[in-house]
Amino acid sequence: MSEQAAIREFLLAFADDEHLMGQQHTEWIGVAPFLEEDLAFSSIGQDELGHAALLYELVLELEGIDATDNAVDAVAYSRPSHEYRCCHLVEYTTQHWAEALVRHWIYDTFEQMRWRLVGESVLPKLAFIARRAQREESFHVQHADAMLDKLLESPDARGRIIEALEAVVPLVPGLCEGTAGEASAIADGVVAGPTADLLEPLQSAIDERFGWADFDGLPNAAPRESQAGRTRRSLWFEPLMARMREVLDYDPDAQW
Repeated sequence: MSEQAAIREFLLAFADDEHLMGQQHTEWIGVAPFLEEDLAFSSIGQDELGHAALLYELVLELEGIDATDNAVDAVAYSRPSHEYRCCHLVEYTTQHWAEALVRHWIYDTFEQMRWRLVGESVLPKLAFIARRAQREESFHVQHADAMLDKLLESPDARGRIIEALEAVVPLVPGLCEGTAGEASAIADGVVAGPTADLLEPLQSAIDERFGWADFDGLPNAAPRESQAGRTRRSLWFEPLMARMREVLDYDPDAQW
């Protein structure tokens, strides 16, 4: 794999995660348990979509392509499924709001760690995006923490949160799985270290936050197989992409 291809793979994984997570958050608009969460998930989703757009622009610029709105749309929506590098956690279709909240906390806790890895990147634009994103991710985690602080005080709500955790936790290893060629991106100074190194601190953070974390042997949980450098799509991917592309398919000239 060439140096440029390795960097592209790394950036696409980052961007695809942000893109799909933003979409998942926005789908709770109007159906979250109360108005404040409608607004909060919408705002957080817009942040993630903004990060994705900036990362897609960087991918295009590295390839010498003018990062127009249409070009960003094309890389965001029009690649074949096997070219996406998102993790299964962001593809997962949550069954209820407790799962969405738990995933929100886990994902944004991870994002704080991942953005720090590129905070001193040799790519000036990536380092700039990281500084902006780190500020926003801090607020995202604060929001999730505030909700969990309240809910975990109630035995009934805590039971629902732990049930949600059982569904989401098996997908955590895939979240921390790096792309093929990541070692080259590290050697070039694009990123400070392997994404896989974030798994242990993330698991520790989950255990500390929830007071429970069984990362092995969850019989009723979602599959946790290796994503082979994030090249394997889950069964949730195509339905999610169909929802994401609905407006674009209706009006191919629309811009997001």
